[in-house]
Amino acid sequence: MNQIRTFLLIAWLLVGFLLWEAWQREQATPATDQTSEQPAAISDAALPSADSDAALPLASREGSVEPADSASGGAPAGRRIQIETDVLRLEVDTQGVALIGAELKRYGVSPGAESQRIVLFSDSGKHFFIAQQGWVADGQPAPNHQQYFDTPNSEYRLAKGEDELRVPFTWQGENGLSLTRELVLRRGQYAIDVVETLDNRSSELWTGNAYRQFTRVPPEIKSGFTHPEAYSFTGVAWFSEADKFNKIPFDDIEGKEDLKVSANRAWVAMLQHYFFAAWIPTATDNVTITVDHLSDRGRYLIRAFSPKKQVAPGEQLQQSVQLYVGPKLQEQLAAVAPGLELAIDYGILTVLSEPLFWLLSWFHALVGNWGWAIIMLVVVIKAAFFKLSETQYKSFAKMRAIQPRIESLKERYGDDRQKFNMAMMELYKKEKINPMGGCLPILLQIPVFLALYWVLLESVELRHAPWVLWIQNLSAPDPYFVLPVLNLLTMWLTQKLSPTPGMDPMQKKMMQAMPLVFGVMFAFFPAGLVLYWTVNGALGLLQQWVITRRHGAPAKA
Repeated sequence: MNQIRTFLLIAWLLVGFLLWEAWQREQATPATDQTSEQPAAISDAALPSADSDAALPLASREGSVEPADSASGGAPAGRRIQIETDVLRLEVDTQGVALIGAELKRYGVSPGAESQRIVLFSDSGKHFFIAQQGWVADGQPAPNHQQYFDTPNSEYRLAKGEDELRVPFTWQGENGLSLTRELVLRRGQYAIDVVETLDNRSSELWTGNAYRQFTRVPPEIKSGFTHPEAYSFTGVAWFSEADKFNKIPFDDIEGKEDLKVSANRAWVAMLQHYFFAAWIPTATDNVTITVDHLSDRGRYLIRAFSPKKQVAPGEQLQQSVQLYVGPKLQEQLAAVAPGLELAIDYGILTVLSEPLFWLLSWFHALVGNWGWAIIMLVVVIKAAFFKLSETQYKSFAKMRAIQPRIESLKERYGDDRQKFNMAMMELYKKEKINPMGGCLPILLQIPVFLALYWVLLESVELRHAPWVLWIQNLSAPDPYFVLPVLNLLTMWLTQKLSPTPGMDPMQKKMMQAMPLVFGVMFAFFPAGLVLYWTVNGALGLLQQWVITRRHGAPAKA
């Protein structure tokens, strides 16, 4: 197999893979119906029944659970409470203690300190995405997400020198039942503890079920190579000890309104590129997970419903859960909850992408720059493939050395390709040259290349990461196309050193076009990926040049 076929194979594999991913993403693009942005509030009767711990039929109107205001024709919304730490700026509605705003203070929409911050939760329009929680009980009052809570202040901020901020909310029922719900936020953390205390001061046994849910309008996602979010999963997900990680794209939720999953220690989440939100239990309860498509409002819902809890007269019940709202930080997620790190979805290449990210993180800890960490990764990978590459380049060098003899065979047999090929293979056998030897090292590096592509695509740690000079965002294309041009030159010089025995004029033209094809294609790839491939190619070129000088002196025909 000659070099042109190897390069063509690589090109087709890369382009085919990316086109397939683009098609998959296009098929999963959610259709957002935004014709009804302010639905009216629902009645308590519309909430799930507490009769069963498993069967929880959900009417579609149950998802319209945003705080209502006078414009919607419902009851007035609760007070809006501002909560701020060093990493989060939250807005909480006292109606149900719903999180209706979440700004991530350390993450901008674009690079630069002056960029608008990422907003994950919002209660308006096409960006609607909120987190809610509550209790339901049969025939008894319960603090569901439509009940109003009280809190002493309208603003809470984590003070300088403090590591913890506690924000209390209280609800008082007419029957003597009360609920205290406290949000506990910590410095540098995106996981929020929600601690609840139910106090039954009535004369009757109270029985109810807790639930937590997310409701959102799917985000609008642009397609194409220059929009990496088009290749990242966006939808609902959950994890349980038995069934592990499960996910459903938003548009696939239609027709799954009857889905009910019983799961132990299960968290539920809504995922998007780089960021997500998850309800995480701290108890070992089995929960029932349901999903819903609110077709009349273009919204989707995922809910976790806990088993019955009983509170006797004069007694209290305390429980806690966590709400994670923030970036997919790999070091933090595994410590928050089992399986939460799976929110970082590398797809079928996870087995390669995870160790690659671990290596990159280790190098980053040494040098403090993701660009140099990528270069160090290239050196390690080249060292791992050194012997294979040496075999490849020796094979190329020997083929280059006998090229005059192959040209002589070509002249001898003219248009008789069958005899020419047989004579060429006999020559290879005589000179102990394996024409397949040049393919294996390149083919083995294709999975590594694609795995690194997913690391750059999914790892928020590399999002907007600078390298040097003009490269201020390794997760975006090179703005001045310097790296793609350097890669083009590296491939062109490599091509000049590579043998082309028996290649006809058409194949030679295709071979000559390959550096340009890759140069154009890499102009749309993340700069970090092009940096990897360019440095890899440059080191390979150096190794090939040295071996060619030693073993590749042309032999006489």
